[in-house]
Amino acid sequence: MLLGVTDVILPVLDEAQALPVVLGALPPGFRAIVVDNGSTDGSAELARDLGAEVVHEPRRGFGAACFAGLEAASSDVVCFMDADASFDGGDLPRVAGPVAVGDRDLVLGRRVAERGSWPVHARLANTVLAAGLRRWSGAPLHDLGPIRAARRQPLLDLGITDRRFGWPLEMVMRAAAAGWRIDEVPVAYAPRIGRSKVTGTVRGTWRATQDMALVARSLR
Repeated sequence: MLLGVTDVILPVLDEAQALPVVLGALPPGFRAIVVDNGSTDGSAELARDLGAEVVHEPRRGFGAACFAGLEAASSDVVCFMDADASFDGGDLPRVAGPVAVGDRDLVLGRRVAERGSWPVHARLANTVLAAGLRRWSGAPLHDLGPIRAARRQPLLDLGITDRRFGWPLEMVMRAAAAGWRIDEVPVAYAPRIGRSKVTGTVRGTWRATQDMALVARSLR
């Protein structure tokens, strides 16, 4: 059971097409914090008009946007989710619930992908990284899912330093090293709305994989 409001941190770079769907699907008790990372399509203004809190992070990088949202959040439990409508906000209670009741310290969504939602190159890279993460950290994960939940202050205390695409992996590795109870739950994964900047392209997937590999080498 979730008590009070749970902040949902949504890193955004040109997601105006998807934001109405994403924000409209958030269940009661979940409050959107949209972190605009330099959009030029009016994403920030649209998100504000739709009732979201908007934070501007001028330094480009997925981790920079996530960290800015984490600093801006005020709820005890916080969630992270991509803002491209590939995830269903209706799954957030399932992800955040084990953290809220104290059964787990970090929960990630393991993607159950619809046809056409997860390019082969991105799925393969994720599989390899997740296998490495299980070996390095002992965390029972099969997906470095970008929909996840944890408590805000302990996340800040982890001291995550990466501000690029290594952020998700560093979070898990530092959490595992700190003895956190980590788990994953199945979540729906649909084709995104709009143009992909990362996993939808081979170049973007390569960049993300390289960032994560650098983080893994530095922390092992």
